[in-house]
Amino acid sequence: RTGCQHFGLLVGQQLGLHSLGLVGYLVKTSPDVGTALRSLGRLLNLHVRGAVMPLTMEGHSAMISYLAYQPCVEATEQIGDGAVAALFNCMGTLCGSRWRPAEVWFAHGRPVDTAPFRQFFQAPLRFDAERYALVFSADWLSRASVGADPELLRLLRKETDRLAATHHGDFP
Repeated sequence: RTGCQHFGLLVGQQLGLHSLGLVGYLVKTSPDVGTALRSLGRLLNLHVRGAVMPLTMEGHSAMISYLAYQPCVEATEQIGDGAVAALFNCMGTLCGSRWRPAEVWFAHGRPVDTAPFRQFFQAPLRFDAERYALVFSADWLSRASVGADPELLRLLRKETDRLAATHHGDFP
């Protein structure tokens, strides 16, 4: 079990906005982190089926989650670990190197060896959580995105809107 979980974490470490193609570029060029994360959640179906990525806020905390809803999917723990690691990378791209989550949630039991998780996330870890998620200060949502580019964002929105309308959530 430990090796499988570490595999998901390793895969996620390699993923970031660049791995999401057109959607990733749109997210990266958004004016602020909140807009970027809402766009990622709205357009995730152009890249991934069977999951949603809601952004929620409670008090001074924000949470970006990865929730799989597709039934009968194998290796959900590894997929979840990879997704939360990829989200971590995306937040680093949007916010810069000073960003750190307040907590990282995993919807599976504590692995025997948590060292790879501690080393990668450098944040408090919560296992047996209700979802896979990053919890962070809501202040980050209003910060300008490191890669903000209004003109490129306009062009990318036009193209992603066209794709979403053409494929009705069934992107090949």
